[in-house]
Amino acid sequence: MAISLKSYHMILFTAIFTVLISIATSNSQTDLVSELLSLQSQSTSGIIHLNDHLISRFLTSTKTPRPYSILIFFDAQQLHSKPELHLQDLRNEFSILASSFITNNPSDHGKLFFCDLEFKESQSSFGMFGVNSLPHIRLVGPDAKSLKDDSIQMDQGDFSRMAESMADFVQSRTKLIVGPIHRPPLLSKKQLGLIVLIFLIWLPFVIKKIIAGETLLHDRKIWLLGSVFVYFFSVSGAMHNIIRKMPMFLADRNDPNKLIFFYQGSGMQLGAEGFAIGSLYTIVGLLLALVTNVLVKVKNVTAQRVVMTFALLVSFWAVRKVIYLDNWKTGYGVHGYWPSSW
Repeated sequence: MAISLKSYHMILFTAIFTVLISIATSNSQTDLVSELLSLQSQSTSGIIHLNDHLISRFLTSTKTPRPYSILIFFDAQQLHSKPELHLQDLRNEFSILASSFITNNPSDHGKLFFCDLEFKESQSSFGMFGVNSLPHIRLVGPDAKSLKDDSIQMDQGDFSRMAESMADFVQSRTKLIVGPIHRPPLLSKKQLGLIVLIFLIWLPFVIKKIIAGETLLHDRKIWLLGSVFVYFFSVSGAMHNIIRKMPMFLADRNDPNKLIFFYQGSGMQLGAEGFAIGSLYTIVGLLLALVTNVLVKVKNVTAQRVVMTFALLVSFWAVRKVIYLDNWKTGYGVHGYWPSSW
């Protein structure tokens, strides 16, 4: 009977101890969530700025499973000057994703926290994650023990659609619904109201000018300049540069003081080389317009011949330069063709 009573006391003690440990662990995890929510509320964008100490506090020193997941944007201030990385643009899109998730999920935003990590401040954390290139986004799930092996890296191709592709990544990996992306308006209500007020004040004067035919839209020179601009914009690859956010030039890796304006290789086009080729095309187009619309009205035959010769020589030089640059960049040659018989 004594042994049975002793065993009963032991079982009771073990049960109480287990319950106390469970309560303590639960309270500890609740405290971590509360601390993360407090840090989140202090950020205007909803992104928590982490460092080595906070990584240890919320990830490496906590037991799994954690009651939350953490999505981390790895950043480096010294690389913001490199436009080809688009770190600032991606950081802004990450901020939009975070604020959208918090707005759309008031009851569930404690299950996923959006954080960033800066290289200079947290080099050891970068090493624990195994991050050696940017841009980089990584999801640390509730069951992740090893930051390098158990966390999930977002593929580089998923950055193409910015916040929308980031939301798809989150939803596919966490089973949480991000909801619609809320982008800030281009103009605030005050700015929009001021623009409307100025437009209403200016409207009577505009109507008067239109009726009198004295606006810029009635000036042929404006239309001429506009046509030349549209032509140059079309042939210089400006739209490509805007969409791909291509830099005008690059610094030479071998000599940082030297700038590269023409990049050899068909996989990339810098803004400067597009504008150079566009200028050559525009010169040929303007000379053709001069010959067909202005020169035909000149009565002096000698002047016509001189201008025509000049236009042909400059056009030949411009076209030859375009062909040479295309051959240098792509390796493809353009050869003249003469028919065997007429």
